[in-house]
Amino acid sequence: MAFLEKNIAPDMEFEADGPEHQFLALSGDWTVSTIGDAEKLIEKLNVGKDRLTCIDVSKIEHLDTSGAWLIHRTRGRLEFEGRRVGLTGVTPIRQTLFDEIDRHHPPSYRPERSVFSIAGFLEATGRQMVDAGKDAMAMLHILGSLGLVLSTVLLHPKRLRSISIAVQFDRSCIGAVPIVALMSFLIGAIISQQGGFYLRQFGADIFVVDLAGILVLREIGVILTAIMVAGRSGSAFTAELGAMRMQEEVDALHVIGLSVTEVLVLPRILALMIALPILTFVADMSALFGSGLVTWAYLDIPPAAFLTQLQAAITTETLVVGLVKAPFMALIVGLIACVEGLKVEGSSESLGRHTTMSVVKAIFLVIVVDGFFAIFFAAIGV
Repeated sequence: MAFLEKNIAPDMEFEADGPEHQFLALSGDWTVSTIGDAEKLIEKLNVGKDRLTCIDVSKIEHLDTSGAWLIHRTRGRLEFEGRRVGLTGVTPIRQTLFDEIDRHHPPSYRPERSVFSIAGFLEATGRQMVDAGKDAMAMLHILGSLGLVLSTVLLHPKRLRSISIAVQFDRSCIGAVPIVALMSFLIGAIISQQGGFYLRQFGADIFVVDLAGILVLREIGVILTAIMVAGRSGSAFTAELGAMRMQEEVDALHVIGLSVTEVLVLPRILALMIALPILTFVADMSALFGSGLVTWAYLDIPPAAFLTQLQAAITTETLVVGLVKAPFMALIVGLIACVEGLKVEGSSESLGRHTTMSVVKAIFLVIVVDGFFAIFFAAIGV
C-alpha cells in the first residue's frame, strides 16, 4: 500500500449536524506515503471545544498503520482536551487495525501510592540491615585480601607498584593541598572570630587561642580533611573503579590472573594513608594561621602573644592525637570507595548511585570513628 503508483492527497473537512454535533470527515489516502501531508493537516486542526466531534473515516481510500496511528493520536489529543470523540464509518477490517493500535497504546501514568504500615517499615528496616551486613562483609573481604597482598608484598617488595602509588599520591595529596589549605584557613578564622566574640564579653578573649589550638589540632583539622578527601579522592576512586567495572576491565584482570586488590586497591589505599596525615598537618597549620590573623585583626592580639599563648595551651600530644587518627580515617575512606566502586553494575545510573553512597558512608564512618577515638583518648587520659 505504501508503494501505490498514484496517491490521493489526504484531506479533511468539517460537516455540521446540528448545533451540538460536528463531524470531521477524512478522505484521500492516509498511508505512509502521504503521512507528511496528513500530519500538516492535523496540525492545522481547530474545532469548537463544546461540540461533540466524530471522525468519519468512511471516505478514506487507503489506510495503513501509520495513518491509523495518526488518527488514533488525534482522537486521543482531542479527548485529553475535554471532548468526546468517536469514530464512524469504520469497516470491520479497519476496526481490527484500530483495536490493535489501541492495545499497544502505552497505559496512562499512575503514581504509586505509599501507605505507611508497620510491616512495611519493618521490612524496609530489615532490608537496610541486610544491605549494611553485606557492606560489612564486602569491606572485611577487601580488608582480608589487602592483608594477604601486603604480606606478599613484604616478602616480595618488587611486586609493590610504586609508580601507581606515586600517581595516586599526586592526585590525592598534591592536588588537594590548595583546597584543604583554603578551607582550613577559613574554618580557623571563623572559629577565632566566633570564639572571640563571646569570650570578649567576659574579658577572656586571650583564651580564644587555647580554643582554636586545641579544637583544630585534636578534632577539626583531621575531620575536615577526611571529609574533603572522602568527597574528592574517595568519589574519584569509586568512579574510576566503577568505570572499569562497566568496561569489563576488572573481569579482564581476573582472566589474565592478576589480583584486583594488588593492582587497583592497594595503591589507592596506601597513597591515601600516606596523604591524609600530610594533608591534616597542612590543614592544622592553615587553620592556626587563619586563627592568628583573625585574633590579631579582630581581638588585637599580636602574633607574638598568639604564639606564646599557643605554646602554653598545646603540647606535642595535642598534635599527635589529631595526626594519629588520619591513617585510620584514610583506610576507611579508601575501603568504602573501593568496595562501592567494585559494586557498580553496567549502567551510568548505578555508577552515580554508588559514588554518592561512597561519599555518604565514608563521612558517616569517619565521624563515628572519631567518636571512638575521643572515648579511647579520654579513657587513657590523653
